[in-house]
Amino acid sequence: MSRIGILPVKIPQGVTVSVGQDNVVSVKGPKGELNQKVDASLVVKVDDGQLTVARPNDEQTTKSLHGLYRSLIYNMVLGVSEGYTIQLELVGVGYRAESKGQVLELSLGFSHDIQVKLPQEVSVEAKTERRSNPVITFISADKQLIGQVAAKIRSLRPPEPYKGKGIKFVGEQLRRKTGKSAAV
Repeated sequence: MSRIGILPVKIPQGVTVSVGQDNVVSVKGPKGELNQKVDASLVVKVDDGQLTVARPNDEQTTKSLHGLYRSLIYNMVLGVSEGYTIQLELVGVGYRAESKGQVLELSLGFSHDIQVKLPQEVSVEAKTERRSNPVITFISADKQLIGQVAAKIRSLRPPEPYKGKGIKFVGEQLRRKTGKSAAV
């Protein structure tokens, strides 16, 4: 049995979940609306404020999809009710970030500034305080999309292991290396 797949998803107050044709699960809440197509081999039921995902057989592919779709639906319910936030920190001399609507302008030590256009579902805020590193905050109801956007921004200048310069997640522990040792 799948340990994750058998757990029911509790639907909080103010969130509505409906299962449409072709096994499309729609979740609406105060933070937005999300849709996910569930594999045809799984059965999704909504009753008494809970959502359950059941599988008809114990084939390997069905077992692997069982926990996956339950987790995706749980992330959607949590996203439309509470939302997700990811923060990135720019570590380096002269690194700065500025948000202009849905466009994020980054200065990362290259010969030119980088402008990244963000999807409408993701809101961004760039904050720079004196004597601290700039912090970029992403807010969205879609966990997959916000993670993909944050990973794309981080990939522009990943943190290097010697000085730790680059773009990192707030709270991320970097594995640091020592530099060259002088010969004795």
